[in-house]
Amino acid sequence: MSQVVSTSLMLTGYLSFLLVGAAVFQALEQNYEKELKTDTFRQKLMFLENYTCLTKEAVEKFVEVMTEAFKNGVNPIENKTSNYSNWDFSSSFFFVETVVTTIGYGYLAPRTAGGQIFCVFFAMFGIPLNLIVLNHVGKTLSSCTDRLGKRLYSRGMQKKTVKILTIIFFVVIGVVLFLALPPLMFCLMEDWSYREGVYYAFITLSTIGFGDYVVGVNHKPYYRALVAFWILFGMAWLALLFNLLTTFYEDTEKKISKVHQKRKAAKAKKNTANGSQPTTPVSEEEVAMETEGTAQQATVSFLELDNSRPNSQLA
Repeated sequence: MSQVVSTSLMLTGYLSFLLVGAAVFQALEQNYEKELKTDTFRQKLMFLENYTCLTKEAVEKFVEVMTEAFKNGVNPIENKTSNYSNWDFSSSFFFVETVVTTIGYGYLAPRTAGGQIFCVFFAMFGIPLNLIVLNHVGKTLSSCTDRLGKRLYSRGMQKKTVKILTIIFFVVIGVVLFLALPPLMFCLMEDWSYREGVYYAFITLSTIGFGDYVVGVNHKPYYRALVAFWILFGMAWLALLFNLLTTFYEDTEKKISKVHQKRKAAKAKKNTANGSQPTTPVSEEEVAMETEGTAQQATVSFLELDNSRPNSQLA
């Protein structure tokens, strides 16, 4: 399979994946958005009817001010005498963690000229540093699984069985520690549902960071600092998991290419045996691709993963 054809098929599959995702989100979210808009406008009209002393322009201005305040991380509902600050030390620590990890929730950002300039230089040096740290944390996590694999292998288990068990152990332990248990804490501390907690955990650790859910808003000064450490280890685990999936996709693609090359080679051999020239000659490049594909397996071994790649999915 030529490089052009392979790339075209990959781009087609990628575009199809995006189109299907867009269609699903449109089906799930558009009607809810329409209902929310209708309800919002109805509430505004009812407010104007109940308070006839207010003009529409005054209400619009008030809503605009409140919306701007919320966008800047200020809760309009809280009392003026509240001592809470988005920029106390623990909150600032949580903010810099979202900067260097490229999560970027978006609800909070520096507004002063000095803060914005400093943020640029801080991110310029902080993001590479964070990738290095994630790499080392990822190696530490993988070494735990390596030790488990060696113990199982020393007890006489087959190599293939050890590979499967270590992958299952890695996935299950990670899901429990970083995606299943933390939402229970979020339910308690944030008054979220468990579903919302799981959603927040994955959106955060995958660095998508929509900003629709953010922990520790308006309370719990040291809570965010603890969450920052959860993010660090959780991102390292999820990066390794993404690395496993990426390697699996690449190996699957090579296996498909291998099957295609074998069919071409068999067809060429058959034509040669019949005394005719092969309709599609097999080039040295194709033979090399087949040899390379033979060396890859669809079952990905966590023990054989290159530990230098755990952060490649987070850039």
